[in-house]
Amino acid sequence: MRLYTDRPDFFNDISEEIRLFLPAAELELSTDIPVPDNGDYVLAVLGNDGISFAAEAEFVRNGEHFSYTHISPYRNETPLIEKRYAKRCIKISVFRCLRKAFPSAPLPWGSLTGIRPTRLLRELILTEGEAEARRLMLDEFDVTTEKYGLARRIVTVQEDILSSVQPNDVDVYIGIPFCRTRCLYCSFASQLRTKKTDMAPYLSALEKDISLGAAMAEEAGLRVRSLYLGGGTPTVLTADELRSLIEHTLSAYRVAPGTEFTVEAGRPDTITREKLEALLSCGVTRISVNPQTMCDSTLRAVGRDHSSEDIIDCFNTARAMGFDSVNMDLIAGLPGEDESSMRHSIDEILKLGPDCLTVHTLAIKRSSRLHEHLNEIVLPDADVVERMTAIGAEGAERLGMLPYYMYRQKYMAGNMENVGYSKPDKVCIYNIDMMEDALSIIAHGAGAMTKRVFNEGGRIERVPNPKDIDTYIAKLAATNEARRRLFMEK
Repeated sequence: MRLYTDRPDFFNDISEEIRLFLPAAELELSTDIPVPDNGDYVLAVLGNDGISFAAEAEFVRNGEHFSYTHISPYRNETPLIEKRYAKRCIKISVFRCLRKAFPSAPLPWGSLTGIRPTRLLRELILTEGEAEARRLMLDEFDVTTEKYGLARRIVTVQEDILSSVQPNDVDVYIGIPFCRTRCLYCSFASQLRTKKTDMAPYLSALEKDISLGAAMAEEAGLRVRSLYLGGGTPTVLTADELRSLIEHTLSAYRVAPGTEFTVEAGRPDTITREKLEALLSCGVTRISVNPQTMCDSTLRAVGRDHSSEDIIDCFNTARAMGFDSVNMDLIAGLPGEDESSMRHSIDEILKLGPDCLTVHTLAIKRSSRLHEHLNEIVLPDADVVERMTAIGAEGAERLGMLPYYMYRQKYMAGNMENVGYSKPDKVCIYNIDMMEDALSIIAHGAGAMTKRVFNEGGRIERVPNPKDIDTYIAKLAATNEARRRLFMEK
């Protein structure tokens, strides 16, 4: 489908609005306006008279015409603010135009396409005030009352954590881009290697990466606020590899005892008592044991090499060993599941009593096997997925948890969200910091993303590490130099 617009700089943003309604749309940009009469298209044009922005949108499909014009105040305090309000206006016009064509599409977050709705709400409250922020979310962005309420609750829960950020704080992320198997819904891009002989070059490069990052952090006067060892599945490493990596990290960064340190222990088929002992002895404060579902038939269908009984045994072992902050993940919308499946999973998790629970909505990633075989796989409808997430939320409440962070992804079932719930004293600082862009993150490992959050003006700049393992190793010096320049800039 062709997208005609006089704002080609907004092509990606407009395309995201269109894909809320037409997720498989392949869009071609054209600035040839007026539009020739040549089939299906979307038109989005923007003007201003110095007082107001006016965005006109038109959608033509199979001979049917839909249109909408949105007018909003013209704001031009700075070029950045002007662009932000211009983009907002044109996106709303496209959204409401397409809403006329697809009135029953499940869109609880309205025209919002970003992954961080809570960050947007917080910024609106600070700049516009509470009442105007609520009006914008509900009346301008077309967010439902329920989702606004969820976002507002999370903003409140996060207040104490975000107010504790100090100017020189930084978080540290370490990535292990390996898994035992590739799940049906995963688009993980790295080579799936697990043998120790294959791991050695990567771990050697990773430790060098960490040493360089720690030296830069010390020179810049940065203090580690939290650490996160994620993946992939970090526990594909042996106990000795885990211990060596963690001890190296803590020593290089001179991490203060008791600093939050999360490890995605993840899949029970990679967790052993020996590995848990290594994590505990190194001072890891928080782990995840992630079932995704407690239904054995679904676990087999999505390619997980463990049973629900394995999950229970792993969790109980971790508890008995002394881990007092354990997260568990569930996914709503997995193939063949429905509300009864989610109730079963929640009932089993209630028996275990984790400290945190993350309820994900299935995201259909384009490079996953699920996407490749969509025509052959039965997925629950959007309304079923919404009810499944509600069951997850009810389960979290029964466990005494509050929602404390949230993010959205592209191609999510029902255009929903992922929500992290936690007991009040067990929230993960790293999750809040990372999702809310609250402070800088030094990231190590293939595919990891370093970002610097500047203290003035909300500016954020990033340095990505190559995803390919061999490229990551080969370009380690160059990537670290780019990271050093980013953080040493005043």
